[in-house]
Amino acid sequence: MARRSVIFLRGSLLRGTTALFLRYIADLSTSRIVLWCYLVWYAAVASRYFDPSPAIWLNAVGISAVIGTALWLGLRNPNADALDFWQVFRLYLTPFCVSSFSALIKGRGFILVFPPSLPVLALAAGACAAFVVVVVLVKGIASRKPG
Repeated sequence: MARRSVIFLRGSLLRGTTALFLRYIADLSTSRIVLWCYLVWYAAVASRYFDPSPAIWLNAVGISAVIGTALWLGLRNPNADALDFWQVFRLYLTPFCVSSFSALIKGRGFILVFPPSLPVLALAAGACAAFVVVVVLVKGIASRKPG
């Protein structure tokens, strides 16, 4: 039976896509919050150091295809439930992000994944912090039942 997409938010009943999105946020585990923060960090830094060179992005797609497929094959188990779409998507997205990120920051003075520019560092850290605050707020005010 399909899960009903209903959520109570400060006394108002929300249905449909908004309810699904808020329920997804409210149900995020700590590990999923960390994964989302990785993606937020990547997007913030990549947007500031973006390079439109097709070689970077084609290489990232190629590496994603090879490594993502290897990861998927390694996790496949004919005796277990199949991986869901989002699990497989992450298996391919992660090597894409790692490959493109390393190409974008190469020779730009980064220390590990931290940009040398304080404004860019603040943007990335602030975006991650804002995401976590939103998750905490939604978790705090969302409930399955009124009251």
